[in-house]
Amino acid sequence: MQTESLSCVGGPSLDECLSRATLFGADLVLAFGSTKVFQEGRVFEALRHRFGRAIILGCSTAGEIHDTKVSDDSLSVMAVKFRGVKVRGAKVRLADFKDSHDAGVRLAETLSAPGLVHVLVFSDGLAVNGTKLVAGLSSRLPKSVAATGGLSADGSRFEQTLVMLDGPPEQGVIAAVGFYGGGLHVGYGSLGGWDPFGPERLITRSVDNTLFELDERPALDLYKTYLGDQAAGLPATGLLFPISLTSPGGTIPVVRTVLAVNEKDKSMTFAGDMPQGAKARLMKANFDRLIEGASGAAEASQKTGVGKEADFAILISCVGRKLVLKQRIEEEVESVRQVLGLKPALVGFYSYGEISPFSPNARCELHNQTMTITTFTEE
Repeated sequence: MQTESLSCVGGPSLDECLSRATLFGADLVLAFGSTKVFQEGRVFEALRHRFGRAIILGCSTAGEIHDTKVSDDSLSVMAVKFRGVKVRGAKVRLADFKDSHDAGVRLAETLSAPGLVHVLVFSDGLAVNGTKLVAGLSSRLPKSVAATGGLSADGSRFEQTLVMLDGPPEQGVIAAVGFYGGGLHVGYGSLGGWDPFGPERLITRSVDNTLFELDERPALDLYKTYLGDQAAGLPATGLLFPISLTSPGGTIPVVRTVLAVNEKDKSMTFAGDMPQGAKARLMKANFDRLIEGASGAAEASQKTGVGKEADFAILISCVGRKLVLKQRIEEEVESVRQVLGLKPALVGFYSYGEISPFSPNARCELHNQTMTITTFTEE
């Protein structure tokens, strides 16, 4: 496997930056950039001109990762040429399906074929129900095949997210790439590092990913009492106080991030389902544990890999972590590099949700506020 990565800005300088690329025979190009960079309209055309026949997959972000650097309003590009692995892309528009579950089913059915090893998926970050998307994917993928990826982002604005697959970036799209061939080994890991606080609450009324009541009290009112002065900045300030969710009968909690609030009915919309009867608890940042969570995700990805240094890794971390860590944000990426070693090229972005199993043989989940890492190694 050969890889090449670049960090560019948009506009007239994009072509000049991409002119430094030498991997012209790439099979796959990943591109992560801000909505501003994508809206300039030339990103796909510039990538297609430089990389020819490659499958081009990418999305908008809340920050771009290139090596151990985190940037805003840039374009992080990774070109990959495989020796024997084949790749195939597929995309769907959410408006064409009853719900996100059915969209996930269609993607999985399109990509399922002999030799499928892994699926990498990027989705619109605002229009999708991530829980249902993951459930739909998992219901049709072979049991031995995992999916990883994330939800596209729009900084802390929550206005417009974009996804790109072999065409200009679009809203309301889910795109995925399937990897085929026995010589590819994929590792993955996903960890958080947030500390719970306050009492555990029971979800007493909800519909899908919209939460109406906790302990029979309006969810938004209760949530605001914990945020205090920061409640005025919702939904963006909700990224600093995610909710830990333990489903009925479950033992491993997942974390959910607020995407929107409704002052009229006092409800809150999250990136994934908030099932009635689940137990919920607010969480807050612990700087050191957030960074430890990133290195822990890297260690987990090594355990599911092939036992040698990866060729490249995709890092997807939540925008909430970026807002909390601020000037320390590159520490979490540097901690990943320390675990994975110097060989793998690193590329990624800050998201509205992360997709990965917790561990080998576990079911795939939507996560929020985690660092999720996928490593790729070709024999």
